[in-house]
Amino acid sequence: MAEQQARKAPQVREAQVLRTERITPHMVRLVLGGAGLEGFEGAEFADQYVKVLFAAPGAAYPEPWDLGWIREELPREQWPVSRTYTVRSWDAAARELTIDFVVHGDEGLAGPWAAAAQVGDTVRFGGSSGGYVPDPAADWHLLVGDESALPAIAAAMERMPAGAIVHAFVEVADAAEEQKIVTPDGMAVGWLHRGGRATGETLVEAVTALEFPPGEVCAFVHGEAGFVKELRRHLRLDRGVPRERLSISGYWRLGQSDEAWRAGKREWNAQVEAEQEQQGA
Repeated sequence: MAEQQARKAPQVREAQVLRTERITPHMVRLVLGGAGLEGFEGAEFADQYVKVLFAAPGAAYPEPWDLGWIREELPREQWPVSRTYTVRSWDAAARELTIDFVVHGDEGLAGPWAAAAQVGDTVRFGGSSGGYVPDPAADWHLLVGDESALPAIAAAMERMPAGAIVHAFVEVADAAEEQKIVTPDGMAVGWLHRGGRATGETLVEAVTALEFPPGEVCAFVHGEAGFVKELRRHLRLDRGVPRERLSISGYWRLGQSDEAWRAGKREWNAQVEAEQEQQGA
């Protein structure tokens, strides 16, 4: 069993912080490089992601980190903690990996760490996966998300085919959190300011009020699980969008830690699917 567990453990890559930038008051960008990125493949999906690893409090691991050994030799509470982050961009020629982190003061784990990161710091991460690419054959595209989905939405817009019809809505706290995204044909993000409203409320309003263009849509809807659930029901039931035309998932859930949300996410998704099946979606 131990050998099987070690064999399934993902490779841990090591990279170094090359540059840091506070791109908005609550978004920090880290550009990573180094020999540990040799062979990394990060451009297949617009929502390509990695799992950034952090040592458990008080734990020390032999270098380089071997997740198989760690899981075999140490109790679970000493295993590294992971946080999933979208690859904002990957420059294979320069071997530079860019990741954007949402930062809310001392809240959370990865945000404060990213805000304090210095050039030369070592970053460890595992995996590289994703599932969404803008379909060049789609008649139009719908991109919807909060700050957590902004890196993927920005990456998607930058790789849209020329002449694509795109309706993109991103909810942020206020105008200071808007970012410049270079897109073909002057495509623009519809920035929605949350203010004191509940996360995702403005997104639900924008999508339900949108006059859908004719033809087949390729939709990407990600972010806080509550509004994602509402829009999944709206798109499937009210708009009749086929499941295969949707990339839709809750990245996080209000009031839950990352660990708690990940532990119950599969069951929550199954429940949502069952509810919508009963409603005819």
